[in-house]
Amino acid sequence: MQFPTYEEYRESWLESVKYDEPSTVKLGNRFAEKILMQWFEYDDIDLDDFVFSDGAGDGGIDAAVLNRKNESINSENDTVSGDTWYLIQSKYGSSYTGARTILEEGVKVIETLTGKNEIRSSVSKGLIEKVNNFRRCANENDRIVLVFATVDPIEERDWQYIEQVREFGRNKLGSIFDVQCVSIRTIYERLLEETALAHEKMLSVELAGNLTEAGSELLIGSISLINFYDFLKSYRDKTGDPDRIFEKNVRKFLGGRVKVNKVMQETLKSTPERFGLFNNGITIVVSDFLRTGPNSFELIEPYIVNGCQTSRSIWEVCHSKLGCGGSGVNQHIENWRRSAENGCIVAKIAKVGIDGEALLNDITRFTNSQNTIRDKDFVSLDASFRQWSKEVGDRYNLFLEIQRGAWESQKALQKPKLKRDITSKEFKIFANATELMKIYSAGWLDLPGLAYRTNGPFIPGGQVFKRVINCQNEIYLDSFGAKDLYAAYLLQEVAKRNNFGKQGHLSRGRTKFLFIFVLITLLREVAIREELPYTNSKISDYVIRLFSCNSDSQVELEQISTGFIDEYFREHNEYGVYKEPKLGSDMFYFIKSEFLGKNLEQTPNLRDSLIDEKRSLTRSHNGNLSSRAVIAKALLESKS
Repeated sequence: MQFPTYEEYRESWLESVKYDEPSTVKLGNRFAEKILMQWFEYDDIDLDDFVFSDGAGDGGIDAAVLNRKNESINSENDTVSGDTWYLIQSKYGSSYTGARTILEEGVKVIETLTGKNEIRSSVSKGLIEKVNNFRRCANENDRIVLVFATVDPIEERDWQYIEQVREFGRNKLGSIFDVQCVSIRTIYERLLEETALAHEKMLSVELAGNLTEAGSELLIGSISLINFYDFLKSYRDKTGDPDRIFEKNVRKFLGGRVKVNKVMQETLKSTPERFGLFNNGITIVVSDFLRTGPNSFELIEPYIVNGCQTSRSIWEVCHSKLGCGGSGVNQHIENWRRSAENGCIVAKIAKVGIDGEALLNDITRFTNSQNTIRDKDFVSLDASFRQWSKEVGDRYNLFLEIQRGAWESQKALQKPKLKRDITSKEFKIFANATELMKIYSAGWLDLPGLAYRTNGPFIPGGQVFKRVINCQNEIYLDSFGAKDLYAAYLLQEVAKRNNFGKQGHLSRGRTKFLFIFVLITLLREVAIREELPYTNSKISDYVIRLFSCNSDSQVELEQISTGFIDEYFREHNEYGVYKEPKLGSDMFYFIKSEFLGKNLEQTPNLRDSLIDEKRSLTRSHNGNLSSRAVIAKALLESKS
């Protein structure tokens, strides 16, 4: 299997950031947006919650995004219901000069939040007001995270300044504050891990512990807190990314905002020797393990799949005491160290082998079964997506991105000067698999509100994904495959062409999925009236027929659907969205409501407008064919 070098990948990744010679501000915004979308798993973030600086006087905040975790459809099953504001320092190119940059810019942001810096930017003023209102309303489940986004990783010698910024922020803002770092290298390494090439260069980390072999594939025992801290420190030093070890975990560290983490940290600080008595322990999966001494082991490709909260709590407390520097002796810290050496963590280390992805997933799922974990937290490279990716590529020359950042890797490999294999397939177009599932569900399954609301139901393990795979559509029972994904891609491009999405104007900025729903509803109506098959599979056939090339039928359906959305969102339309009985005072909530599209009785104006639009399809204008006749002609030509 081919894979570009990091330098090649970085060059490809930055192409979309640097195209058309944007301004410095635009460069920073593009960089921050792209790296955020690929690194963070935003299952519940709406594009409207992204904020980007408009230039000077921004108080050190280049971009921000609000992660509304409490709006997840599975929130009742989630132990964490808090929200998080991510404040982004986009250190693109020369704006990052090392430790001094980190410290100065970090302090600048914190002082902006505490009112010590003058804010001239109108956008930033609004953002700071939001964040400070958030602070006033925050509870232990909420947090504010300062993210340093850089092209290349922050060097090891500069990590101490990250800790200083974190400490300064917590002194000023409380435990709600945290710091994280992300770079293109982070994305590259994580993508590499998800491919077979990750096995060509195995990561090996030493671990000392009182562990016993229980068969050939399992180690069970205890690890002293100090030895476990040394293991995590060694892992960080070798990878440059301390969070990478949790990549296979179902969720990242939740910080001191969660009650159980607070209790753990209090025990670690006051009575570390008793920690093992109160904690359930951790599970580590490895490709292999080797005994290197009576109480020492070499772990190959280790991942902590259960115990992220425990592990990070140990790291934070130990690092604050043992990683603070200084050449003298502090008796208090020495006393704590001795107690910590007598404290331990119970550990289970399971060997899954080089190709043990399925076993790893089972271990992750079952070891977390005692916790309240949502299905969408168990996202992995689903076998169905892998098969569809191949089929879509072979049949439609569409690169289906099922791994974060995979498109940049593909582009790099396709460059003539970088090609490894002249027989490899080249792609000019790509689409994200989850986004296509959402588009398909919005149109074919009448779920535009849910599609706009969140990603969770549409990824492997989600309720809508299961419904699609199992063909559990009572009305239009049919199979699903590569053809349907390609049809969804074509409509995604139609939506982009008509400015639906983030950059769209008022009536189109938030209505991409509703537009798809209207278009498919009208297309199905034509098929029904012409007595053509109208199963989901046939609708995909019709979409491909209409939108694979420019035609009168494509233009007709496209214009009708866009016109419908514009009219429905016209402010003074008596039969539009502003007169819907369920609208209330929050348009944002209404558009992402699960009933939108799914139950037209709850949106009478949308229902009646669609009925009127269906009737208007039959009307001819100035002696020309009716819209229904124009579209039906193309559908009849595709009937086979």
